[in-house]
Amino acid sequence: MNPSSVKRLSAFTLPLLLAAGVQADVVTDWNQKASEIAVAHQAGPWGQAPMVLIQAAVFESVNAITRRYPQSGYLKLEAPAGASVEAAVAAANRAVLNRMATTQGAAVEAAYQAALATIAEGPAKADGIALGEKAVAGILALRAPTGAPTVFYRPVTSPGNYVPTVVPANADLPAARCWVLDRIDQFRPGPPPDLKSAVWARDYNEVKAFGARTGSQRSAEQTEIARFWTATTPTVYYPIARSVALQPGRDVTQNARFLAASAQAMVDAIEAVFEAKYHYHFWRPFTAIRNGDQDGNDATERDAGWLPFIETPMHPEYPCAHCTIAGALGAVLKAEIGNGPTPRLSSTSPTLPGVTRSWSSVDAFTQEVINARIYDGVHYRNSGEVGRALGAKVGEVSAAKLLR
Repeated sequence: MNPSSVKRLSAFTLPLLLAAGVQADVVTDWNQKASEIAVAHQAGPWGQAPMVLIQAAVFESVNAITRRYPQSGYLKLEAPAGASVEAAVAAANRAVLNRMATTQGAAVEAAYQAALATIAEGPAKADGIALGEKAVAGILALRAPTGAPTVFYRPVTSPGNYVPTVVPANADLPAARCWVLDRIDQFRPGPPPDLKSAVWARDYNEVKAFGARTGSQRSAEQTEIARFWTATTPTVYYPIARSVALQPGRDVTQNARFLAASAQAMVDAIEAVFEAKYHYHFWRPFTAIRNGDQDGNDATERDAGWLPFIETPMHPEYPCAHCTIAGALGAVLKAEIGNGPTPRLSSTSPTLPGVTRSWSSVDAFTQEVINARIYDGVHYRNSGEVGRALGAKVGEVSAAKLLR
């Protein structure tokens, strides 16, 4: 029996249903607003860059006020007595979004002014605003470029042979500062399967059968799953984190810390998986299946006109990035939940409007992501499993450092 369930809910019905069993706070409210604003701005291929700065600054400023946890080690903030948590969170979000979502200035200001309107004038409000802005400035200073030269993508070709003349996603990037990892290749996985192996033949034939644009063996639900996980934005991942953060009995500092750990895990996971992708340069199903007669494996039959269900992302295949991010978030979720019951995890997707998918366990969520990318026709099963394992290692480090 499939562990996930699908509910078709209108944009107005879902919040009302959720409100009966969850407790929102200023941190989770702003997490939702900021995710939507970042996506509207189209903040990079994954939209996570502004979110990690926001969640880090929010935790630093909120924790400086409440003093619930030891300071993270990033900043040493001193909060004036009585400083407003609500004002600090609003100011931190506004400062990052104004810097990194420049096309959404009106939306940012409207959200900020609406938040401030609920806070009484006085020193607490002013001190909170100053603290949130100081947290952002401190985080940005820590995240300044390393000074290392950019590693530029070199097209793989032979002299005189044409290849597509675009720079693939996340190829030309300066050396990254890790948030929680010691170095970006800390958990680089081993190579993809040998093309003559049984694993390769299994994966090739599975994606060929279930990931095809026409004539696929996908069921109706598998096609829905494929469409749902076409999205790669924060708005598909953060609702899953908020499924935990919005549970009764949690407080604002706890949620600030948890969302910071989630954000840092996901961003380092993105950097780690792209480092591996460009290290191995493994071919996508589109390329492999149209050249199935050249891989030296008699079990892989060529299909000259094969097309994937969705457009193939413009970067190497191995490992699966979606699966790596899901694995990273999944590890943080497991650490936060601990031995307690897992709440129903749920999310919506901009690529399948009107549908809410939900999962009874963290493993069910991460497994669905692996399956989805096969149904999409853009990844192999082994790549998904390796990606999830890579992400889990990153998430475990983030949890150990931030959820201690």
